[in-house]
Amino acid sequence: MSAGFVFKPRMVGFVCNWCCYGGADLCGVSRFQYPPYIRLIRVMCSGRVDPAHVLRAFSNRADGVFIGGCWPGECHYNTEGNYNALGMVHLFKKLLKHIGVNPERLLLEWVSASEGIRFANVMNEFSAKIERLGPFCVGEGIDEKVVQFKLEALNNILPYIRLVERERLRIRLETDKEYNEFFENDDVNRIFHEMILDKLTLSQILLLLREGPLTSEEISERLGLSTSEVSRHMNSSSRQGLIRFNESGKAIFPFGARTQARV
Repeated sequence: MSAGFVFKPRMVGFVCNWCCYGGADLCGVSRFQYPPYIRLIRVMCSGRVDPAHVLRAFSNRADGVFIGGCWPGECHYNTEGNYNALGMVHLFKKLLKHIGVNPERLLLEWVSASEGIRFANVMNEFSAKIERLGPFCVGEGIDEKVVQFKLEALNNILPYIRLVERERLRIRLETDKEYNEFFENDDVNRIFHEMILDKLTLSQILLLLREGPLTSEEISERLGLSTSEVSRHMNSSSRQGLIRFNESGKAIFPFGARTQARV
C-alpha cells in the first residue's frame, strides 16, 4: 500500500425493513453521524438475506458486509427469520475462514426502529474494525485472484450448501453464544467438513479443468492438496461422468469450457 494512501472501505448493509431500516432512518433524522461509505439495501426481513447476496458483495470486493435485523423475539413475521439469519451468518463465517477471508468482515446485529443512536454506534464500530482490517484480501495478505476463484467455487455449490444448512444445520436456539457453541461442536464440524468442504474441493477441481486438461499432480499443486485427496475426487467424478481422461491421462472437463460447473 503506497504512502499517503487513505483507505475508505467499501461496505454493504442489508437491513430489515421493519426494524433496522427504521433505526437507520431515525439515525438520519436525528443527525447522528456514521461513515458515508456504507451502502444500505432494504430487505423485508433479515432472514431473506441469502448467502448469494453476501457472496456477491464480497465477489465485488466489498471490504465489509453488515446484516441488520429485529431483536430476537420481535421479528415482524411468525417465521422469526432473524434466527435463520443468525444461523446463516455463523455458517458463512466458517466458509469465509476456510477460504482465507477474515470472518470479522461479516457482521450481524439487532437494531430496533427506535434505536437510531445504536445504529450509528454499530456502524461506527464496524467501519472502524474494517479500517483496521484493511482492504479485502490485502488485509489478509492473500492473493485476490485466489480468493475470487474460491468464491466462484462456493457460488457453484450454493444450492447444495442451502440444502445442508436447512436439513442438517438449522436449529432454533436463543442466543448468539448458543449458536456459536453449536457451530463449533464436533458433530457440526464433521458435517461441515464431510458435506460442504468436500463439495467445495470438487467444485474447485472442476473450475480448474474448465481452463484445460490437468493431471492429479498439477491440480494438487494448484490447490495445495495431497495427490491422494485429488485422486479420490477425480475417480469419484469420473464415475459420475463429471470429468473424463484424455489419451495422455490428463483429466478434462467434458461439457465445454464455457459450461458452468455445478456439483
